[in-house]
Amino acid sequence: MISLLAALAVGVGLALAVVSFLQRAKERDDDLATILQLPFGERDIPIEAVTESRAALLERTVGLATEGLEHFNLMARVAGQLERARLPLRPGEFVLAAAGGGAALGAVMYFFTGQPLLGVISAVAGPFLAWNFVKFKVARRRKAFEAQLPEALSLIASSLQAGHTALRSVQSMVEESEPPLSQEFERVVAETALGDPLVDALERMAQRLEVEDLAWVVQAIRIQQTVGGKLADLLHTLADFIRSREEIRREIAVLTAEGRISAWVLGAMPIFLLFAVQVVSPGYMAPLFKGWGIAVLAFTGMSIAIGTAVILRMVKIEV
Repeated sequence: MISLLAALAVGVGLALAVVSFLQRAKERDDDLATILQLPFGERDIPIEAVTESRAALLERTVGLATEGLEHFNLMARVAGQLERARLPLRPGEFVLAAAGGGAALGAVMYFFTGQPLLGVISAVAGPFLAWNFVKFKVARRRKAFEAQLPEALSLIASSLQAGHTALRSVQSMVEESEPPLSQEFERVVAETALGDPLVDALERMAQRLEVEDLAWVVQAIRIQQTVGGKLADLLHTLADFIRSREEIRREIAVLTAEGRISAWVLGAMPIFLLFAVQVVSPGYMAPLFKGWGIAVLAFTGMSIAIGTAVILRMVKIEV
């Protein structure tokens, strides 16, 4: 009972810390937006009110995490993934949050199981889970974007046929669409307003999102600008082509769903049973946490990871 209360206290404390952090960041952004919308001198606010949102110790810790990423040449990768996932965190802040979450997970697991080894394993697995969460967010936004892209191209083509310019057609599409497509194309419109060519802005968006269909669209538009022709007809053709590819992807996802679910169930079941038995009857699993039992656990975990990866690779079909 005491262990359960301690674990709940740790969880509640972390949740309150995250909520207060996000609330303070939101207040800072609101204050900064208010200042930018007012005429100069109408509202004087100390610059520290909108720039100093964290304690000095926390800033130094974030700086150390950022230096570590730069030392291992991971800064660009982490920053790119966070941008694709639309997470309002700097790379150093993400590393700090992942490490803190791993430590909290290890503490909770130790309270529940009473085994230091399981606590250490959970603490090490925390950052990997955080990174996989970011990759999951990126993949989900990418799939949503790919599903919305055919309709967006059809809307742009219809606007072009109605006599609008290419930029105005994109703006009209942004007004009619939903996130994440509207968010990404709104950024394209903003870059164009700063003087950047529309095709170059689209190409940067394709590189940022790593969407193959969008890269093909940009390449087709460049070719059309070179050889001539009707852009509206080209976009209608591309929309039909991408829509057909999306239908094939969905059909493949349905056909391989059983294999993917089997991989996750077979991979998660031994881990779940290990923790469940350890919580219900701690003494029963005691031999596994000393001597050769640790080697057996390590070999078992490696076998589970390899088997899950093989099954997922078998059901992954590129279109």
